[in-house]
Amino acid sequence: MDGVIFVIFGASGDLAVRKLIPAIFELYQGKYLPENFAVLGVSRSDYSDAAFRKKVFSESEFIDAAISKEHKDFAERLSYVPIQTAEKKDYAKVKKQLAKLDKQFNIGGNYIFYLSTPPFLYKTIPACLAAHGLNEEKVGWRRLVIEKPFGYDLETAVKLNEDIRQHFEEDQIYRIDHYLGKETVQNLLVTRFANGIFEPLWNRNYIDHVQITNAENLTVGSRGGYYDKSGALRDMFQNHLMQIVAHVAMEPPIAADAKAIRNEKLKLLQSIRPIKESDVSKQVIRGQYTSSTIGKEAIKGYREEEGVPDDSKTATFIALKFFIDNWRWAGVPFYVRSGKALPTKVTEVVITFKDPPHALFRKEEMVYNDNNQLIMRIQPNEGLLLKFGMKVPGAGFEVKDVGMDFQYSDLTNAHVPAAYERLLLDVIKGDATLYARGDSVEEAWRFVDPILKAWENNPKIKVYGYPAGTWGPAVVSKLIESDDVTWRNPVKELTTGDDFSEV
Repeated sequence: MDGVIFVIFGASGDLAVRKLIPAIFELYQGKYLPENFAVLGVSRSDYSDAAFRKKVFSESEFIDAAISKEHKDFAERLSYVPIQTAEKKDYAKVKKQLAKLDKQFNIGGNYIFYLSTPPFLYKTIPACLAAHGLNEEKVGWRRLVIEKPFGYDLETAVKLNEDIRQHFEEDQIYRIDHYLGKETVQNLLVTRFANGIFEPLWNRNYIDHVQITNAENLTVGSRGGYYDKSGALRDMFQNHLMQIVAHVAMEPPIAADAKAIRNEKLKLLQSIRPIKESDVSKQVIRGQYTSSTIGKEAIKGYREEEGVPDDSKTATFIALKFFIDNWRWAGVPFYVRSGKALPTKVTEVVITFKDPPHALFRKEEMVYNDNNQLIMRIQPNEGLLLKFGMKVPGAGFEVKDVGMDFQYSDLTNAHVPAAYERLLLDVIKGDATLYARGDSVEEAWRFVDPILKAWENNPKIKVYGYPAGTWGPAVVSKLIESDDVTWRNPVKELTTGDDFSEV
C-alpha cells in the first residue's frame, strides 16, 4: 500500500479530534495503514506539535489512562501547522511541512486533504491548495475529502461542484457520507445481488411497497441554532436516506467496482419521480416535536430549544411517499421517514411483499397479515428478519406470523472497522465505491429542491406537532393508502414483535 500523509483542515475541531484522528489510530493499531504515513493538522488555532498532540490525547475517546508504546509511536507521526485558512499565502507553510514529512517518512508525494471545516471554506481551501501546486499529481497522488453538506440546495450544490472541479478532477474528489461506511448499508447490495432467492422477487410483480425508517431518540439540544438552518430534509434525507434508497432500488451493476456501482446509483436517482410543488402537501409530511414527559423527565419542545426561533417552521420530522419510474419499480410506493425525539434510535429498511393472489387460509375470525416482510436492520443490532406465515399446531389451518432472523454479530468475532475507519481506508486505496459522486449529489438535490421551494413559497403547508418520544405526527398514518398495511414501528431489538413497539 502506498505511503500517505493525512492533511486534516479544521484539525482542532471536534470532528477531527473525536472521530478522524481516533479512526486513523484504530487503522494504525489494526495494522491497516502503510508503514509510511503521517498526520498533519491544519487550523487557525495556535498550537505547537506538542500542544496539538496533548490536545488529541486528552480529548480523544480512543485514548485510555495507560499510554502504550503504540500511542507514543503514533504521536510522533502527528504534527501541526497553524494558518489563516482563507489566506492563500499561508499555504506555503503547509507545503513546506508536507515536504519535510514526505522526506522524513518516505511518503512518495501521496496526500489526502480532509476538509473538516465549515462549508463556506469548501471552495476556498481547494483554490489555495491549487495556488501552491498541491493539487498536482506529478509525483504521487492527491485526494480531496469533503464532509457534508454538499450544498444547501440544487443551485449551491452545482456551484460547489463547479468551483472544486476547477482545481481537482472528479476522480480526486471524495464526498464522504459516513452512513455509507456502515457494514450493513453495504450489505444491502450483497443481500440483493448475491442471493438467488431475493433478486427474482425484487420488483413490482412481487413487492407491495418499501418502507425506510431512520429514527433518533435525541432532541437537537444545544445544536438548535445550527439545526434550524437545515432541518430533517437537508440533514438526513437528501444525503443518507437517498443513498439507502439507491442501494435498495438500483439495478445490478456490471461489476463490483466504484464506477459501475456509482453509475447505477445515478440512474436510479434520475428515475425517482419528482414531487411537484402542488403535490408536496399530499406526499410530504413535516413535523416538529413538542414538549412532553418521558418517564419522569420533562422534554423541551423544539421551539423551546436554545437558538430556535419561536415561530420556526423547520422540520424535525419528515415522511415522504414517492415513486420510481422505471421498469422494475413502476407503481411501487416508497415510504421514507426520519425524525428526532422519536422513541428509539434505529434505521431499517422494510420490504413488504404482495399478498398471495388467493387468500386460501384467511378467515374473518383470524388475525393474520398475509404480507411477508423482509426487514433489513442497519442500526443498532444489525441483521435481517424474514416474516412469514406458519400453521399453528392443532386442528384446522390457523396461521400465525413468525420470524426467521440473522444477527450480523453472529458472522464474525473479528474487529469490524467503524464507518470512518472503513471510509478513510478506502481513500488510501483509491476506492470511491462508498463515496458520493458529484452528479449523484446534484440528482438528489434535484428531487429535494421542489419540496423546499414549496415550503418556502406556500405558508399554508402545515407543520404538524408531535409529542417528543412518539412516532411523529398522527397524520403520517394516512400517507400509506392501505387498510391492511401500516408503518412498522421498530424497537431496539430487531426480533422483538410488533406488539411491543416503543411509544
